[in-house]
Amino acid sequence: MKLTGRLIKNTAIIKEAVIEKDDETASYTDLLEECLIGLCRELDIQVPLWLKKNTAEFVKYHRTFFTKEQFMENVRFERFEIKLEL
Repeated sequence: MKLTGRLIKNTAIIKEAVIEKDDETASYTDLLEECLIGLCRELDIQVPLWLKKNTAEFVKYHRTFFTKEQFMENVRFERFEIKLEL
């Protein structure tokens, strides 16, 4: 699984990272969670709250975004976007 993450402020990408994990024994959900945590570590942000809307968007579009309200601490960006690279 290859996941791209971007921190966006206004319309500008302020930071971007890519994480790739290959584990034949892990479930899709476990791989997604590991990649999300890896992206957050790489971008030096906390892991956001994953809501039902994130699940629906990710299933349908292979991408979703998190707003600053989904983070427990203050953040310096408006949106954290993740995308599954097929």
